[in-house]
Amino acid sequence: MFIRQIRNATLIIEYAGKKFLVDPMLSAKGTYPGFPGTANDHLANPLVDLPAPAEQLLDVDAVIVTHMHLDHWDDLAKEIIPKDILMFVQNEEDAVEIQKSGFTNLRVLSEDTHFDGICMTKTSGQHGSDEALDKLGARLGHVCGIVFSHQNEKTLYLAGDTVWNQYVVSNLETYKPDVVIVNCGDAQIPGLGSIIMNASDVEQVCRKVPQATVIASHMEAVNHCMLSRKELREFLIEKGLEKQVLVPDDGETCQI
Repeated sequence: MFIRQIRNATLIIEYAGKKFLVDPMLSAKGTYPGFPGTANDHLANPLVDLPAPAEQLLDVDAVIVTHMHLDHWDDLAKEIIPKDILMFVQNEEDAVEIQKSGFTNLRVLSEDTHFDGICMTKTSGQHGSDEALDKLGARLGHVCGIVFSHQNEKTLYLAGDTVWNQYVVSNLETYKPDVVIVNCGDAQIPGLGSIIMNASDVEQVCRKVPQATVIASHMEAVNHCMLSRKELREFLIEKGLEKQVLVPDDGETCQI
């Protein structure tokens, strides 16, 4: 498989002969104000430009939107992605919202979604601690991950916007993935902590599935992400995990 880090949580995954555009945030640098009430909310999003023109990222077989937050599904994506492209979403509510933008070919992920021989299994996650969800549950919302499996490919677990918790533990134990993509920029809300994985969470994933290759995504592109790639790489060396975890720069492709 090939996994290309585009920017933030936006990826292009080539798996079993199919190409997926994941969580497209395609707008130019500085298009949106920072997320209010989060760390560094004086900074405009995205913090960096795309590594390639947005139009060059659309030659794909399907689009996956794990949830509806702006840094995973933005206005330019709604505008330029072909309206008839196959799109996978986490639930009926998201499907209805995306249909309002004119998209006509949506499929809701389940525990047994099939696409040209690929099994795509929706998994649960949690976009922050229990305390964060108690206080800001409506804002943080529902999120999902996906496990990809195919007879000719290694098993891939895209964890999505989640912190380390029992959902992730269960997914790792159940599916025993060979490759795990983690959103680990340590996005933070002051007073409520991390709402996606941080460096320690990445270590937990590695210790749980030591046989897996882990790929770090969702870094250095939106205002509230506090963990830099440099800091993560240094942490991984300290923990002896630098050979297990790939930390691609924007535009870089990992071949597994």
